[in-house]
Parts: sequence; structure tokens; C-alpha cells
Amino acid sequence: MKGHIHILGICGTFMGGIALLAREQGYTVSGSDANVYPPMSTQLEAAGITLQEGYAPEHLQPAPDCVVVGNAMTRGNPAVEYMLDAGLRYTSGPQWLAENVLQDKWVLAVSGTHGKTTSSSLLAWILDYAGMAPGFLIGGVPGNFGISARRGDTDFFVVEADEYDTAFFDKRSKFVHYRPRTLVINNLEFDHADIFPDLAAIQRQFHHLVRTVPGAGMIVHPAGHDAIAATLAQGCWTPRTTTAIDGEADWRAQLLAADASSFELVAPAGARAQVSWRYCGRHNLENALVAAAAAHHVGVPLAVSAEAMALFEGVKRRLELLGTVAGIEVYDDFAHHPTAIATTLEGMRARGGEGRLIALIEPRSNTMRMGEHRARLASSTAAADRVFWYQPEGLDWSLKQVIDTSPVPADLLRDIDALVDAVSAEARSGDRVVVMSNGGFGGIHGKLLAALEQRA
Repeated sequence: MKGHIHILGICGTFMGGIALLAREQGYTVSGSDANVYPPMSTQLEAAGITLQEGYAPEHLQPAPDCVVVGNAMTRGNPAVEYMLDAGLRYTSGPQWLAENVLQDKWVLAVSGTHGKTTSSSLLAWILDYAGMAPGFLIGGVPGNFGISARRGDTDFFVVEADEYDTAFFDKRSKFVHYRPRTLVINNLEFDHADIFPDLAAIQRQFHHLVRTVPGAGMIVHPAGHDAIAATLAQGCWTPRTTTAIDGEADWRAQLLAADASSFELVAPAGARAQVSWRYCGRHNLENALVAAAAAHHVGVPLAVSAEAMALFEGVKRRLELLGTVAGIEVYDDFAHHPTAIATTLEGMRARGGEGRLIALIEPRSNTMRMGEHRARLASSTAAADRVFWYQPEGLDWSLKQVIDTSPVPADLLRDIDALVDAVSAEARSGDRVVVMSNGGFGGIHGKLLAALEQRA
């Protein structure tokens, strides 16, 4: 064994991935978290990793060789204070990854406000399908792999590159540690209002990332995206390739079905390939375009990428069908930003169907809690037939104003059980119910399926 590392905040998707990579490399790994629960807890325990609930100083006794500190940890946390007082060696998750895994790798980093998890999962799957056996670290569980991270058998490594800050002692964005050779910038909007004052501050961090991409690398981004263009205008020393749906760009896509479940990809040299897959929505087609372009940069032909896309099983919690009861489909989706809510619902609407599209939404991200996107929330649900909003504890403002301006019938509830009762009473055969939250939503998914079963 190489030594013992203890991870504070181990059950987050990123830190859980770090734990899996460290264990694979031969480290003894233990970890603490305030909330030890599936699916990450079961994934970690299956890998032989010891998990402890809470942040007791005793978890760091005897002293590990290194403490890897998650970015949710703050000063005042008992384990953090003990770590500092005892003079234990510590580092951040991104820095540990950079020094222990990414060094000497061809890193393909997928960044952007939306679509990072799906795009990085798809890119890793394309490379794997092409026989390139990549390593990866993704903020979700790709269906084609069943795990969120692995070291891989070659020099290629796909990483979901998050702009959130690194740790309480390192306020740079996580992605500046990764030094990619192939960089995807999916899109760029204001988010993370708890750490960024405005879009310009986010663009500054993205430009720090751009500065690390070598001249022999490649930056993939959509054409005609003003915030990305302004970021790159600050200085870019790397070749770029652009993507567009039904527009001018190096990599293009043409819809063959209104819901984007079937499309044709066109490469810069004119190669074409048709794809039919289980996904819908222009946002997923945009993910497919950047993944194909990034894969091509490391030598994967367009035809091979198209074959892989047809077999892509998606990511847990990204419009994942949880079950069908009495003809009612219940989906789980991670959307928590107005743009993501709108594009997901628009994709579902374009897919058609005789029943109604019902959305259950919990606005619980830090940005939502601060009310930064409140003016756009109501209009983001225009593609739904019916919306139920849940007011979680800690939201600093009332969702009533969203209800009052909703373009579709909407209700506001403050109790999970009451919400389950309301939806189960209203849903009927043919309806599609999409549950949207970046958290556990009080276990509503299982409760709703159980209620529908009981009613049936």
C-alpha cells in the first residue's frame, strides 16, 4: 500500500471519485461526511473504503499520511480545526488529482455551466468504445460504466471540469488544476452566486483555464456564444474548433427528428454520420457535438463516435426514467438552473406523447437560495402543462411570485408528503412526471412511485 489518505466530504460525487481513484492506485482510503448514503456510499464501501458519519477529530486518529479536503469544508468544522491544529498534511481534491493521476496524461476536460456531466460521460464512453480505455472522473454515474471514476489503462483521461472553488484555502476554480490538452467549453452563464459576484468573475476563471491549454491542444466550443467569445477574446493561444446545430461552424448537426432523438453530424472535412439514440432535446444534441469534436481530436473517427452514441446509456439523475406506474412515467433530472429546466422540458415536449408533461421542481442550489434567477424561473417552465413547486427550508425568498407569473397552471407546496399526494391524485395514464432537483428532494421519487402504485 502507498499510504493512508482520509477524505473530508467523501460522499460528494467529485470527492467520492477521488476516493475510488486513490483506492485503485493502492492507497488505504477512509473518509468522513455529514451524510453517508447511497448511491455513493455503496459504491465506496464496495471498493473497500471505510466511511464514518460526521466530522469528529477522532476520525483523523491515528493521523493519516494526507487529508484530502472537500470544498464543502469550512473553518470551524471540527475535523478541519483539528487537522490544522495538529499540523496534519493536507491538500484539496483537485490538487491531489492533478499530482497523483493527471500528471503525464492527455487530459480531456469538459467545462461549462450546463451539460458537463452528460458530455464528459458521453466523451468517456466514445473513447472506451473506440478501444482507448480512458480514465475518467465524472460528477455522476455514467450508465455505460456504473462507476463515477476509474484510472484507465491508457494515457487518456476525461474529467468533468467544474468552475466551483477548490477548497477553503484555495479559492481558484477546480478546473485550473487539470491542465487539459483538449478543452470543451459547453456554454457559459452566470451561476454559483454564493462565490461569484457576476458573470465577469466566472469568465476570469475560465480564462485562467484557457491559459493552461497548450498550443498543441484544442478548445472545442459552440459558435456564436457571446460569453465564451468574450472570454477567449482576452487571449487564446490554442487552436479552436466550433459547433452548431443548423448553423455555420466546423462541426454541425442537422435535426432528423423534432425532438433531436435522431440527427446527422457533419465533421469539418465533410464526413457525415447519422445517429438515433434514446435522448431528446437540443441541449443533448449540443452535448453530442462537443463530444464528437473532442473525441476526434484524439483520433476517433466520426463514424465510431456515432456508433457509440447509439449505445450511450446516459447518466443517473439526467432525465433518468425511474419507473412507469399505471401508464405514468416518472423521471429524475438534475436540472436546477432556469436554462437547464427550460431545455429539459422543451426536449420532453418535442418528444410528443398524448399525456401531459408535469414538472416537480425544488430550487435548492446556493444560487437559487439567494434568488439570483427568480425572474427567469416562471418562464423556464413554459413547455410543461402543469408545475408543482416545492419551497424548501432555507430558501431566502418566497416562490409565490413565481406561481403568480407562471405561464402554466402552478401550485406551491411546503410539505413533501402533501406534494406527493397532490401529484399522485392528479397524474393519469400517459402523463410524464419530471422531478427536478440537484439534491435528494426529501426522497420524493420513491414516495411518488409508491403512492402511484397504491393508487393503481
